[in-house]
Amino acid sequence: MRLNPNPRTLAAAGALSLVGLGALPHASVGADSGTPVKITRHRLHVVSGQKAAIAGVLDGGQGRTAQLERRAGGGWHIEDRDRTNASGRFSLAFRPSAPGSSNLRVRFPAAQDGVAAATPVVGPVVRTVGKLNVYRRSVASVYGPGLYGSALACGGHLSESTLGVASKTVPCGAKVTFRHGNRTVRVPVVDRGPYVGGRDWDLTMATAKRLGFGYGVGSVLSTK
Repeated sequence: MRLNPNPRTLAAAGALSLVGLGALPHASVGADSGTPVKITRHRLHVVSGQKAAIAGVLDGGQGRTAQLERRAGGGWHIEDRDRTNASGRFSLAFRPSAPGSSNLRVRFPAAQDGVAAATPVVGPVVRTVGKLNVYRRSVASVYGPGLYGSALACGGHLSESTLGVASKTVPCGAKVTFRHGNRTVRVPVVDRGPYVGGRDWDLTMATAKRLGFGYGVGSVLSTK
């Protein structure tokens, strides 16, 4: 295992903490160019089993069906449905069970009733929302100093600017999203390890700095 055995490393582990995702702000996102949909609230960073949520407004879209769809297996799968109210507002949510990253969109099928068909928003209308990151809690350590210049198992050499992570099982080149506190980084698997029991990931120093993760051992959220 490529960790500095300095006792201060272990002491730093106790100081690492994980900020709850429930405290994350829900940003307001304007409408896509050419679509009358405004996303007013979203929760796209969740731990497996927690609720992912989207809320918004379809201008001129009273009584329309709103579908929350997730990209998976080469297609779009409906996760939730809602009916817009008199103001065109909708609220959608579901609880993803498996870690991973996937794209989300809100889709309004073509209007079938006379009231909706009389509005400018006949449909179908599609609004991209962004990437949903579903995490699991895992344990990570950090490596780098003293090993710069050494070969990486997935190719290339480790440097102080290398962004990546070591894993025992995730394929080389696979992208993994990590979250620590309110920071997020998406990096590829570049090496093998860690070979210490109870640890899932070995972050390069550059990756740890991006996450605000101390040089030690601690909890992170990961999408694999």
